[in-house]
Amino acid sequence: MTTETLPRPARPAPSSPPVRPPLPPPAPASSEELRALARRHGLTLSGARPPLPAYVRRLWARRDFIAAFATARLTAQYSQARLGQLWQVVTPLLNAAVYYAVFGVLMDSRRGVPDYVPFLITGVFTWTFTAQTITAGTRAISGNLGLVRALHFPRASLPLALALQQLQQLVFSLGALVVILFCFGEFPRWSWLLAAPVLALQTLFSTGLALVTARLAARTPDIAQLMPFVLRTWMYASGIMWSLAQLTRGRDLPHTVIALLQCNPAAVYIDLMRFALIESFHGGLLPPHAWALAAGWAVLAFAGGFVFFWQAEETYGRG
Repeated sequence: MTTETLPRPARPAPSSPPVRPPLPPPAPASSEELRALARRHGLTLSGARPPLPAYVRRLWARRDFIAAFATARLTAQYSQARLGQLWQVVTPLLNAAVYYAVFGVLMDSRRGVPDYVPFLITGVFTWTFTAQTITAGTRAISGNLGLVRALHFPRASLPLALALQQLQQLVFSLGALVVILFCFGEFPRWSWLLAAPVLALQTLFSTGLALVTARLAARTPDIAQLMPFVLRTWMYASGIMWSLAQLTRGRDLPHTVIALLQCNPAAVYIDLMRFALIESFHGGLLPPHAWALAAGWAVLAFAGGFVFFWQAEETYGRG
């Protein structure tokens, strides 16, 4: 008798856990809550722009870095050239030689200008300082992005250091200017002391413009490509190769154009330097408005340029 195997009863399927609806995302914290949380844990915003007085104090605390950075850049500038630091003197002298051949001889701009060679050399050296300082400002941020992004320091240290580098280069090359003045019969006298305040005012003015171009070029790098054309146009209107007084004399120019030429800051600093160093220039008499214009341009450019640069402190290196 066979026994028939009975089918085993099927096991009930395990019940799956109930599906829970996803939790709603937490509500984002408000800006006030985030500020309170940061204050509670002593956190501050990285790279935040400090108040202007605190910013100035931080810059002063890094004055040694600014001086060392300027000196290092000046030393490395011509390290690959055989003449080395002599190019600091040779470059403006070559420019002056070219200007003398083109404007003094071919265009006869030396006519009516006594002591044309000291006149030209003084103008070239003075203008070169301003032009190179402004040009260096266009590369202050964009040319040091690795340093800007790696370290936290007042960004104005960079254009200030580059302006100091150009001042050091000018002081080094003034020796050649003095030798040239000696060769053409210009010897030291009391008026030469006026060159120091002229140079101080011109340094403030040029540094202020370097701060302006540093901010503009950090945001728009094409400024660095445009700047040589702007500086060349400005140079021709500054009376380096010719006397602006003779250029405007006898011409039917609008009074606005004449006033702009007379108030041109580069021309003002060049004229003051010529008044200080060249005895025959205008008989050694200073125009009554020259010092006021020089001081006004220096204060306006440096104060305005410094504040203009400081206002964008948080944006440098983040583009």
